[in-house]
Amino acid sequence: MEEMLDIVNEFDEVVGQAKRSDVHRRGLMHRATHIILTNSASQIFMQLRSKSKDTNPGLWDTSAAGHVDSGESYEACAVRELEEELGVVVSVDNLVEVGRLPPSSLNGFEFVRIYTTLSDDPITLEAGEIDDGKWVTSAELEQWLTISPQVFASSFAIIWQKAQKELVPSN
Repeated sequence: MEEMLDIVNEFDEVVGQAKRSDVHRRGLMHRATHIILTNSASQIFMQLRSKSKDTNPGLWDTSAAGHVDSGESYEACAVRELEEELGVVVSVDNLVEVGRLPPSSLNGFEFVRIYTTLSDDPITLEAGEIDDGKWVTSAELEQWLTISPQVFASSFAIIWQKAQKELVPSN
């Protein structure tokens, strides 16, 4: 069964609902979350999106991400996506919002909320959604982004720019 998403206006107010495929096909504004999972070793988990995904297939992206289902809150979506995609269970209280993105063609016309959370629980990748994953330090991620920006999902650099202020200690 296909996901039902809330269609929103320029103020992120719900104005209707539609199937995910219709929302994407018609370029309607909707909601999504991106979650950056860190561990106690200050590493960041990166996921390699499945080659079968309809957007950014086979590219590296945030730890978990997904559309906010119709009637769902951004926070509930973030908790759900972490569990579905990585098998990591956290409570809403463990999420820290670190940024927002307005809808644009770069992010598929999504209002995006970016969260971080810390967990040392084992990772279980969701088959069909994620082909691979790995832990990297922020310095390794910065170098990787500089050397090979083409291997990352289209909005990842912008998401990372917003999130790194919270994740990377300033000197």
